[in-house]
Amino acid sequence: MDFSWMAWTWPTATFFLVIAAMLVGMTLWEWAVPGGSPRYGVLGIETTRGDRFFVSLLGSAFITLAWLGLVGPDLWWALGVCVVWALGVFRWV
Repeated sequence: MDFSWMAWTWPTATFFLVIAAMLVGMTLWEWAVPGGSPRYGVLGIETTRGDRFFVSLLGSAFITLAWLGLVGPDLWWALGVCVVWALGVFRWV
């Protein structure tokens, strides 16, 4: 297969590998502790840990895009904001 259409740099590959590792980790967590502990949070709807994981990834994508547009390409601080966002989502959503 020819993957030359994609800019496969180390940061790109690392990004996809980290997402894959998080999905594997969530799968193992669900296997070890089934049920996902559904609960009601600030959204007012019942969410499982998979829902909270999806919301944290989606929010992190928007945070990163906003950071790129407003601040620039230095994404280390954006990563910190995304981690705080994900922790907040898993705690209160």
